[in-house]
Amino acid sequence: MGWKPGHYLLLALLLYALAVSLGFSVRGRQLAELRQEAVLLRKRAGEVPEGYRLPLPGACLPRRPENLPNAPRAYRQGVSAGFVFRDGDACVPVVRGMGVVAAASGVVVKVDWDHREPTREGWEALLEAVREGASPEQMDVLRGLEVWLRHPDGRTTVYAHLQAPYPGLAVGARVHRGDPIGYLGSTGLLGGGPRLLLEVWEGEPDRSPFLFQGLPPEELLRQASAFFALD
Repeated sequence: MGWKPGHYLLLALLLYALAVSLGFSVRGRQLAELRQEAVLLRKRAGEVPEGYRLPLPGACLPRRPENLPNAPRAYRQGVSAGFVFRDGDACVPVVRGMGVVAAASGVVVKVDWDHREPTREGWEALLEAVREGASPEQMDVLRGLEVWLRHPDGRTTVYAHLQAPYPGLAVGARVHRGDPIGYLGSTGLLGGGPRLLLEVWEGEPDRSPFLFQGLPPEELLRQASAFFALD
């Protein structure tokens, strides 16, 4: 039986369908390879240290000695472990409720959602208890509402005296550098002015050395400017 026009049309449709199927198959393999490459690139990017930035956009390092790491804290016979950003010593206005961002990418390891300020009597009793020094647990109270982030290099950043954490922030969540983590406040100060305390610990807070520990102010500021990419 000879071929009719309809047979040629059917054959053409079959060949077209085969070509389209092959095209989809090739594109499917290409997409799969691109996805694998993207996963690999993301993994490699995660292994490259991205560095640290200050947690208040536009801010500079404090310059007053009392606002730098190693500044004496006579009430507990110790020293400050971090940078204190206050209005007039941060290059930007430091006001209650302004946003605080992650200094570097990492994982949230502590969020004080249930923070309660002590009463005046409780506060005075705490100051008496830490007269000769403060334990890590007492330091938690003195720092007020906190957020802690653990970073790929093993360091931990502590953001203290916050007014509140950022909505939805939870332990175990991954954040990127510059992501919002909370709002600046004055918790733990019993009525003191708004400020942000940023501590960078080499490991566990209060149980490992803090960054720039023991350095004089001039050298500390030089190294801190490089660390936070402010040069």
